[in-house]
Amino acid sequence: MNKDTRLSDVLHVLLHMGQVEEPLTSEVLARSMGTNPAVFRRTMAGLRKAGYVTSGKGHGGGWQLARPLGEITLLAVYEALGRPALFAIGSRSAHPGCMIERNTNAALAGTLHNAQSLLLARFAEVTLDQLMPQPQEASSGACGNGAPAAEGAALPSQKGA
Repeated sequence: MNKDTRLSDVLHVLLHMGQVEEPLTSEVLARSMGTNPAVFRRTMAGLRKAGYVTSGKGHGGGWQLARPLGEITLLAVYEALGRPALFAIGSRSAHPGCMIERNTNAALAGTLHNAQSLLLARFAEVTLDQLMPQPQEASSGACGNGAPAAEGAALPSQKGA
């Protein structure tokens, strides 16, 4: 099963956007996510609708943060992406009359609900500015295309940056 990396990808892009003043094109940002501009724009649509980013068309257009990173939480980004599944654990439904299956499903559902509640509560506590590397951390590694992450002007050109 493929992992859904949209949340991680979008957080990465938003943090880079927080390092620059000028708008960044869909092409540049899509390349940093390892996708194409059309998929990038679809992915970012919820964030634009929620008021976390803006986009402009034409010459000089592109994507910019609409709010400071300190005003955007992990929960807000997660919700703007449509609340993707946090867990890939499912329940059996082959024998709905089986009490063992029912009890197992109930235990799993309750445990997963509790885990999701804890995770979302933590997401609400973390703002994006808290994810920015400290200057000494930022200079210690490259971000995809060999540019130090603290430089801010260059975005990664490969997925997984």
